[in-house]
Amino acid sequence: MATANAAQDPRPVTLFLGGDVMTGRGIDQILPHRGDPRLWERYVTDARRYVELAESVNGPVPRPADFSWPWGDALQVLDRVAPDARVVNLETSVTRSDDVAHGKAVHYRMVPENIGCLTAARLDACVLANNHVLDFGRRGLADTVDALRAAGIAAAGAGRDAEEAERPVVVRTGASRVVVFSFGAGSSGIPREWAAGRGRPGVAFMPDLSDATAERIAGRVRHVKQPGDVVVASLHWGSNWGYDVPASHVDFAHRLIDNGVDIVHGHSSHHPRPIEVYHGKLVLYGCGDLIDDYEGISGYEEYRDDLRLLYFPSVDPGTGRLLWLRMAAMRAHRLSLRHASTDDAEHLRGVLGAPVELAPGGLLQLRPQVAP
Repeated sequence: MATANAAQDPRPVTLFLGGDVMTGRGIDQILPHRGDPRLWERYVTDARRYVELAESVNGPVPRPADFSWPWGDALQVLDRVAPDARVVNLETSVTRSDDVAHGKAVHYRMVPENIGCLTAARLDACVLANNHVLDFGRRGLADTVDALRAAGIAAAGAGRDAEEAERPVVVRTGASRVVVFSFGAGSSGIPREWAAGRGRPGVAFMPDLSDATAERIAGRVRHVKQPGDVVVASLHWGSNWGYDVPASHVDFAHRLIDNGVDIVHGHSSHHPRPIEVYHGKLVLYGCGDLIDDYEGISGYEEYRDDLRLLYFPSVDPGTGRLLWLRMAAMRAHRLSLRHASTDDAEHLRGVLGAPVELAPGGLLQLRPQVAP
């Protein structure tokens, strides 16, 4: 339990924040316990087709691959940085349920026996308020939460009712705590009927980005925040493609930070979007995909969605202010994350829209002395 002394603890708290982790469909097909490959998509009805597409552009993928394969070189980076807390957006239902959500274009499902794909990265928490966690119904949601719990991974953003869905995850680290809230917006594709309610399982749903919604989240933050806590608001919002950040997202993120949130962890876009330091605190408007089976899918090449980022913000636990942000540039190759080239890292640096520099070791860095 954190105490008032945590506010004076000089040791920074370093987090690993990842974007969308989609371990269903093609990824599920290469793991040790291959699930049912059936799909309900308009053009592709067998998940193995996505493995074939990846192989057609980058070469053979081992089948089966071990649980660490999708993470690839990212595991070495995680070990080197050694963050205090590891958090990603899990955009996959972990279930064998066939209660498919008809009417949706895409569904992600991974069998529970492949949960080792998540424990391989030693994740502390998965946020679940997104547009795929109920792809296989409320039974699939329950299975997902149970599978994560059994694996020792905490979950936020979805649950048996609204109270559970909005309850944050607390990760204790030294004298401090990392407190993670998870909420999702309809703009990311979450059906309104997926909203958790009184006695109704679902996700922590944001009906809009109004002052009232911001105040409701702020009230939750005030209720649990203690001295020395680092509070993360993880938000699934916005479109899949495009670099523009809507003014409504900027205003909403600012309101959250003005009311006690220390980091806004945004996701939904398939590629990274700009970042901001507002009043000394970090806003990630769109982290981009981290793990998926998109290699070989054409149509949006201009956004370089094969490039991925691992985000490592270090924060002063006394004030919540960003001390520095390091980011590792990765590239998806044969359904695995590999170190990106210097040119690819430079491309990502240009996307981020902040005074980011390329540091030794291939890391991108936002230094405290140049943070706005």
